[in-house]
Amino acid sequence: MTLPDFESRRVLQAHVARTLAFYDRHAIDPQGGFFHYLKDDGSVYNRTHRHLVSATRLVFTQAMAFTHTGQARYREQAQHALAHLQRFEHRDGPLAGLFAWTLEEGRIEDGTVMAYGQAFVLLAYAHAHRIGLCEADRVAQAFERMNDAFYEAPHGAYADEITPAGALIDYRGQNANMHMCEACLAAYEATRETRYLQRAQELIETFVFGFAAHTSDLVWEHYGRDWSVDWDYNRGNPDNIFKPWGFQTGHQTEWAKLLMIADGYAPERRYVERAATLQRLAWRHGWDVQHGGLIYGFDPDFRPYDSHKYFWVQAESFASAWRLWRATGEEDFRLQYHEIWAWSWRHLVDHEHGAWFRILAADGGKLEDTKSPAGKVDYHTMGACWDVLDVGGLAD
Repeated sequence: MTLPDFESRRVLQAHVARTLAFYDRHAIDPQGGFFHYLKDDGSVYNRTHRHLVSATRLVFTQAMAFTHTGQARYREQAQHALAHLQRFEHRDGPLAGLFAWTLEEGRIEDGTVMAYGQAFVLLAYAHAHRIGLCEADRVAQAFERMNDAFYEAPHGAYADEITPAGALIDYRGQNANMHMCEACLAAYEATRETRYLQRAQELIETFVFGFAAHTSDLVWEHYGRDWSVDWDYNRGNPDNIFKPWGFQTGHQTEWAKLLMIADGYAPERRYVERAATLQRLAWRHGWDVQHGGLIYGFDPDFRPYDSHKYFWVQAESFASAWRLWRATGEEDFRLQYHEIWAWSWRHLVDHEHGAWFRILAADGGKLEDTKSPAGKVDYHTMGACWDVLDVGGLAD
């Protein structure tokens, strides 16, 4: 297979356009929102179920499509997605103003309130505000409601989950906090209110510099009620995509990307140095020297734990590699960018139907035919391309 020039702006723009076209053709539900369950060929395999993570990420993808192309239809699609997102909002009781986890036929099915999901609500409203679909106070409401429900100031971190009955569970995790950092950076970009940048910086200090100092300089996933490390939560349960066990290769590089974005707003040399360390450690322990591609995760002894190849791990990692290459000029990051893209282009990009496959075996073999189940929507893949485009340094 002949590879395109991954340092070409036109190549990345064309790839994003083809991915968007897949969702344009298959995902828009004229009755409201988007379909959240698509097969490889775009056929819908569940027409009635909706997931908060997909609903919020579709606001992001369509708003970013409008931001980058100026095509009015993407602004209309973002508005369509935003209107549907509001169906997830609890209207009364102690959970009022927070968003449920799933809907069935337009009604709340699972009323659990996940901090992970609320972080994406903030991200959605930040990008909606950026293109004029909501006021800044809607961004503020999402931030403040998340703050009231989950923020634990003594730890500088957010708790994780509230049951439909309103009880805060004991589990604590980094994943929701990482995406809250992402959302706060987006809220700062959209509003320029310093409190959002300050909260993102606080989360960086807590997880990337604080907790990671006790877990081999890498970001661990799971913690107890007192934020002590829980080494066993979800061990042996690799199917929990929101709370996976082990050191997640892609979460190290995703934090590296967030560090670089934060450094762009308020230069901090140690952010760049820490991002480079996380990227190199992820590459050292996560790159599959036999088959290529980055594995899903490795254990506390740095042995491969889950060698499957997930789309999002590759996408986040080429975005962070490009940011580090442009900031430091160190050639190894540029080489990482190209190696990840080359493997992904050969194996994960669906050149027949568009978009990326979700998960492959270690050797690149197919494992399933669900192109976009709940939560995917190619937010990571298009988002990574847009991130590289925003950073610049590409040829025309």
